[in-house]
Amino acid sequence: MGGTTLNELIEEFGRLALDDKEYVVDILKKQLIEGKRDAIAKRAQGAVANLAKGKVKTGTVKVFYEDLEK
Repeated sequence: MGGTTLNELIEEFGRLALDDKEYVVDILKKQLIEGKRDAIAKRAQGAVANLAKGKVKTGTVKVFYEDLEK
């Protein structure tokens, strides 16, 4: 963040006009959504890779419960 602390950022945000605050919040929400989307995509890629490597177990719920009891 270029030396800006979180507290300084919050203080500066408090000085903004209401319209600017709404704009900042909108941008931050969109960035958060994009970050979550990226995390899901990475997790999905890992799942596909594990499936390709044969590291994924398939079966019924009953089979999985039986494995947990071992």
